[in-house]
Amino acid sequence: MTTLKDTDYLSCNVDAFGVANLSLNRPDKHNAFNAKVIEHLIESINSLAQRSDVRCLVLRGNGKHFSAGADLGWMQSMADKSEQENQEDASRLAQLMRCLDNFPHPTLAVVHGCAFGGALGLICCCDVAIADHSTLFCLSEVKLGLVPATIGPYVNRAIGARQSRRYMLTAERFDANKAVEIGLIHEAVEASELEKTVTEMVNQWQLNSPAALTQTKALIRECDSQVLDDALIKYTSQLIAKVRVSEQGQEGLKAFFDKRPPNWAKGGRE
Repeated sequence: MTTLKDTDYLSCNVDAFGVANLSLNRPDKHNAFNAKVIEHLIESINSLAQRSDVRCLVLRGNGKHFSAGADLGWMQSMADKSEQENQEDASRLAQLMRCLDNFPHPTLAVVHGCAFGGALGLICCCDVAIADHSTLFCLSEVKLGLVPATIGPYVNRAIGARQSRRYMLTAERFDANKAVEIGLIHEAVEASELEKTVTEMVNQWQLNSPAALTQTKALIRECDSQVLDDALIKYTSQLIAKVRVSEQGQEGLKAFFDKRPPNWAKGGRE
């Protein structure tokens, strides 16, 4: 295992299977994020995206909670800044959401304890999200006189406008079962089963072509941002044509007919 970062803000390592483990590391502050945390996250995510040995990213929080969202002390200090300074500060949080959302490899949010405010943005930017049954969620911004602005596009995409109207406007707390129901997370499991579920998901990704996973993520983004017109049809046709003649595309088909694992399939984590 290679440790890339271990600070008061987050820890990051890449294991022998290419799994990047990125953990918020302010347990005494319920993993609330401030400008320093945001900068460290952006730096780590961008660095991991460039590494050839990374196959997927697992995001979690150390301690009792995933994250309480934005650090209120930090938010209070920004109230004394100018509107321009606040805009620049908010743009960094928006950049964090975008770089996580655009991470080229599969991403998994592992949620426990509480996930409030901006933490839901991180969850919605991950490809898959799982939580233990006892987790509590809340889009808490309006209770503080704020707006879930930078996370809004990602949360709205995940749960839809109808559910956003309820949970963004009420700022009510809801449990993991409700989070599954509205599409915020994919699965809720017992706390004792959480790590097993993480391993199963990671092992599923390890069986798939790394190049195909990256291209499929790009395809999903492209389809999500366009209407179904001639340009999108052309894009999808060109994409599959390119993949069919690629090294991994040919290896995958050859391995299937040879009845053997493809050369990218790694043994699963225990």
